[in-house]
Amino acid sequence: MKRSAKKKEKSKINYKVLIISFLIVIIVAGIGSQFTSSQVNSSWYQETKPSITPPNFVFPIAWTILFFLLALSLYYSWTNSNSNQKVVLAASFGLNFFFNICWSIFYFGLKNPGFALFDLISLWLSIILMIKVTYKIDKKASWLLVPYLLWVSFAGILNYLSI
Repeated sequence: MKRSAKKKEKSKINYKVLIISFLIVIIVAGIGSQFTSSQVNSSWYQETKPSITPPNFVFPIAWTILFFLLALSLYYSWTNSNSNQKVVLAASFGLNFFFNICWSIFYFGLKNPGFALFDLISLWLSIILMIKVTYKIDKKASWLLVPYLLWVSFAGILNYLSI
């Protein structure tokens, strides 16, 4: 196959994978929000959150952007990976999504910031793993995860201060 034909083939959007990537991320976000949304105005959270916590309206905006970037990273890395890389990708993203959901359960569902912080450290490490895995496949997919890492780092500070 000629180089230009190969490049043209690669630039086509795989809508099936794109939609599946977004659906996976939407499901993860939806599960986590089941534990979060009802608690952000609770007296427990109002008494627990540190004074440097942004206003409540910031969180849905930030998470919408982050989940959008996560879905794009998943899409780009999946469509540019080989079958061996897909196994590692699925494992790293799956692990990350698991820790992401667990944080909401531990922090808001169980109201246990200490255990949530332990999970958040695991979540942070899983983001580092995702960045490393995706970097070998598609650098732009890797860079799309950096805002997520930064936000979770800030969330870690907030989580620590709420203990």
